[in-house]
Amino acid sequence: MAFKAKFKNAWDTLKADYNAIFERDPAARSKLEALLCYPGFHAICMHRIAHLLWNRNFKLLARFLSHICRFLTGIEIHPGAKIGKGFFIDHGMGVVIGETAEIGDNVTLYHQVTLGGVSLKKEKRHPTLKDNVVVGAGAKILGPFTVGDNSKIGANSVVVREVPPNSTVVGIPGKVVKKEKIHVMGVDLDHHLLPDPVVDAIKAILNELSDLRREVEELKGEKTKRIEEKLRKLEEEIFKEG
Repeated sequence: MAFKAKFKNAWDTLKADYNAIFERDPAARSKLEALLCYPGFHAICMHRIAHLLWNRNFKLLARFLSHICRFLTGIEIHPGAKIGKGFFIDHGMGVVIGETAEIGDNVTLYHQVTLGGVSLKKEKRHPTLKDNVVVGAGAKILGPFTVGDNSKIGANSVVVREVPPNSTVVGIPGKVVKKEKIHVMGVDLDHHLLPDPVVDAIKAILNELSDLRREVEELKGEKTKRIEEKLRKLEEEIFKEG
């Protein structure tokens, strides 16, 4: 019974990984195409087996299987990494997931994403991604911290610190530029709509300069009025005396 339950759980997990292709990639046109032409799906299937071997203490065999996976797909997932169901890697080439990385359910990674470490110690050194996280192409998440549920990491961002749930992070180093109270499953990363903190800062400076310029003009106007008033009074006094 225990074996049957474990087999069913493994099968349900693979089904969720497979279904994620159709949920998150509009280019998927058929079940056969998804089965044969998606290296991200091939990589997660091989990782599930390698992870099972790793947990059964077949460390070398697990590493060798992950090495073959890297050769075939261009995706490197350490067999020690823990990955939830509904995992989707789009395109996949150049993705690296470290040994102590932990990934929740329904997470999406684009190509050239790195979940890396910043320590040489044999401890938790890779990030934890909670449920429904989306990581844009080329992003690097480095260190043993948590990226909260429903968060989005912009393309080419470098994230080195904790990310709260429902956040959008962009930049180098990554900064939270948006927090949402409500998350809707299936929302895209929307790279073209991500805020640019540098542009926003420049706009804020320009707006401040515009306000200061207006205040200076107003002060100039008031000073001119005072001078004109003084001249008028002086003329009146001169006229009276004359």
